[in-house]
Amino acid sequence: MKAVIFDGQLRLVTDWPEPTPAPGEALIRTILTGICNTDLEVVQGYAGFRGVPGHEFIGVVDWAEDRSWIGQRVVGEINVGCGACATCRAGQPGHCPTRTALGIRGRDGTLAELFCLPAANLHPVPVEVPDRAAVFVEPLAAACQLLEQIHFRPTDRVVVVGDGRLGLMAAQVVALTGCELTVVGRHEEKLAILGRQGIDTRLNDEGLEGADIVVECTGHPASFESSQRLVRPRGILALKSTYQGLAKADLSRLVVDEIHVVGTRCGPFGAALRLLTHGLVDVTSLIHAEMRLDNALQAYELAAQPGVLKVLVRATD
Repeated sequence: MKAVIFDGQLRLVTDWPEPTPAPGEALIRTILTGICNTDLEVVQGYAGFRGVPGHEFIGVVDWAEDRSWIGQRVVGEINVGCGACATCRAGQPGHCPTRTALGIRGRDGTLAELFCLPAANLHPVPVEVPDRAAVFVEPLAAACQLLEQIHFRPTDRVVVVGDGRLGLMAAQVVALTGCELTVVGRHEEKLAILGRQGIDTRLNDEGLEGADIVVECTGHPASFESSQRLVRPRGILALKSTYQGLAKADLSRLVVDEIHVVGTRCGPFGAALRLLTHGLVDVTSLIHAEMRLDNALQAYELAAQPGVLKVLVRATD
């Protein structure tokens, strides 16, 4: 089958073996894959991954042991635990020490015509959610995880740092809490997406010190230090970025100011699907371009350019 692979070099091949589902897994035919910052970091060496990248997807189930799945449009949670360790038994397979992660760690991903994922990880997509919105469920769920981990009060001063793909979704989700929200970015055209929704945006962070909660979404290690500066004593610094390399941090200030640092990663797919079903967030405005699987290498190049939002790769119609 046709697939994009990374083996130290990103390549498009036409003879990649079709996957065989393990017990409990479904075989999924990819419709769309979104390229995110983690995918760009994978080809720079993040997590030492080798294989088929891609994890933001919508697809159709080609085969499953439970035949009721066959033909359904689905999205899916990307982490697969061992099922036997103490972490998995505690209901936290996403933190299993031997977990695989779709297109990121030990498991071929979605930049191919077919891939496999446990049926237990799948979520059916409501008919009200079109393909080009459903492909955002995984990163939108990650944005929703902020509300699972942190209590945002309507009286809180909140700053979201970053106007990339995740930052724009995180801002829309946080705005639903009614807090006093400001988003800091570098691109007027990106911030305008939020401005049309009445969200306050700025091109610099002057005067924003003393925030109750700061959400860092830039993907750049240098932003950790600048985001930390915005948090009031005993405030919360939520980190959404993964970095290729190490971030500089003033750990003494974290201690002296008793700042709570919250790492926040994957989130609830059901919540993300409900937001899309009811039109409470705008994700399709984040689409910069859509390309065919044959042009996936060019899609990666485009996604890596400054100022580009979401690039989608279509495997099947």
